[in-house]
Amino acid sequence: MRSTPGERAWLAAAFAVAALVALPLGALLWTAVQGSAGLWSHLAAHVLPQATWNTVLLLVGVAAVAVPVGTICAWLVSAYDFPGRRLFGWALLLPLAVPTYIVAFAYLDLSHPLGPLQTGLRALLGYDSPRDFRLPDLRSLPACIVLLGLVLYPYVYLTVRAMFALQAASLVEAARSLGVGGAALFVRVALPLARPAIAVGTALVLLETLNDIGASEFLGVKTLTVAVYTTWVTRSDLPGAAQIALAMLAVVILALALERFGRRRQRYAGGGRARPLVPQRLRGGPALLATIACAIPVLLGFVAPAAHLAVEALERLRGEGISPQLWASAGNTLRIAAFATMATLVAALVLVWGARLANARRRGVVAGLALRVGSLGYALPGTVLAIALLAPAGVVDRVLFSLSEGTPLLMGSLTLLVLACTIRFLAIATGGLEAGLARIPPSLDQAARGLGAGPTASLWRVHLPLLRPALAAAAMLVFVDAMKELPATLMLRPLSVDTLATWLYAEAARGTYEEGAVAALLIVLAGLPAVVLLARSGFDAGPAPAPATPPASASEPRLSP
Repeated sequence: MRSTPGERAWLAAAFAVAALVALPLGALLWTAVQGSAGLWSHLAAHVLPQATWNTVLLLVGVAAVAVPVGTICAWLVSAYDFPGRRLFGWALLLPLAVPTYIVAFAYLDLSHPLGPLQTGLRALLGYDSPRDFRLPDLRSLPACIVLLGLVLYPYVYLTVRAMFALQAASLVEAARSLGVGGAALFVRVALPLARPAIAVGTALVLLETLNDIGASEFLGVKTLTVAVYTTWVTRSDLPGAAQIALAMLAVVILALALERFGRRRQRYAGGGRARPLVPQRLRGGPALLATIACAIPVLLGFVAPAAHLAVEALERLRGEGISPQLWASAGNTLRIAAFATMATLVAALVLVWGARLANARRRGVVAGLALRVGSLGYALPGTVLAIALLAPAGVVDRVLFSLSEGTPLLMGSLTLLVLACTIRFLAIATGGLEAGLARIPPSLDQAARGLGAGPTASLWRVHLPLLRPALAAAAMLVFVDAMKELPATLMLRPLSVDTLATWLYAEAARGTYEEGAVAALLIVLAGLPAVVLLARSGFDAGPAPAPATPPASASEPRLSP
């Protein structure tokens, strides 16, 4: 069947969005080759070895913390009933509301020689001065690994628990009937089932670790991300920063390849009616151990830093109040996040609607390619994306400046930062809208077409009203992520514009934590609604009801980042 002009226009728009996402990758390579051979030799000899080694150690260490914590907690909450299980079912997601740089900021203040932790220990042990007793400095690679692992384990917890919820309980019940229980049931049955979900969660953890710049720099770990930022900001060396960014891309590709390798040949057939896993009740010592095991990540990853920030923020408010500059930073943050959210939703809607129209015309492969390319931005760390956008933005500004003799449109404005956030978080919006459109039956499209409605009228009058919940959820997730974004904001914001994230970064760089605590608390409070939404939409704490009809197949779950 021939496509109508309206359908071709939507498909062309979808490819334009995909091209906008793919453009920075080509621009990054072009920028990198502009550097001299001597520059690359200097980077290869003096910058890349140490930065790459630190990055690899950080990635391996964070995965070694996040994977066991997330997997074990997901298994305990899914398979056993113990005191606090329903609370931990959603509370284990709370660290997602705290960006990594805020956790590092909070723990640096907590563990300061004059901070509450060491002051309390000295009072308890009878010491009067920090010279007599002080804990080791928190600025180290092991501390960075532990803190990042405590913040990022929910990615593994979320994917693994979703896998346990999707898989039929027959295998676990069969193992229990054969006398397999306890640790043996987890190692021999649950762990092999969860391996694809563990691979997905681990890939997300590694991508978020690569994107981190604040925690690594606060804790003195010189990673590739920090090297990109310092090379561009300190030395104004764009080709050098692009060359380091290419090394980061190699690490990203390796991480994604490991994720695919972890899911190779993993397929599960849904041969019957799927039933939820019935949790076994634990009593006595095992119940206490399960409660402690689930409580520790929540306490260390969310409660302790959030409580400290709340106390410090209240002291600041009672004393000097909030400065006008901080209020201005909060306004800038809201404005940037709002513009980025609107642009991201529009781009995501173009991608998913173009794919829907192409699928109806049996051209789903073409539209699916545009959809997947449009989702690549999430795999790009913020520093890499920022460096990749600088060169094409400079070209556009030079062309427009020569034509109009006006001020630059992209460089030195919020437009480039909004564009970077749109590209980076487009995958989040497309995942939510794609899932929302999948719930709308194709018969509605056919009915609208039969009544003479074109693709645009059908989207506006039929599908958008039905997509309101998916649009609201995607908007909330993108808005919160844009508020928390630090690497791209540091590199692309105008010099006179601060956000809450950059304000906090500057306070930590100066070693002043009082007013930074207010900015950090505002970011955490902004992230809580998205975490609550994620917990409510993903799963509840109790066993889920069995579906009305058996699934045709059950492979590894498709989970949006």
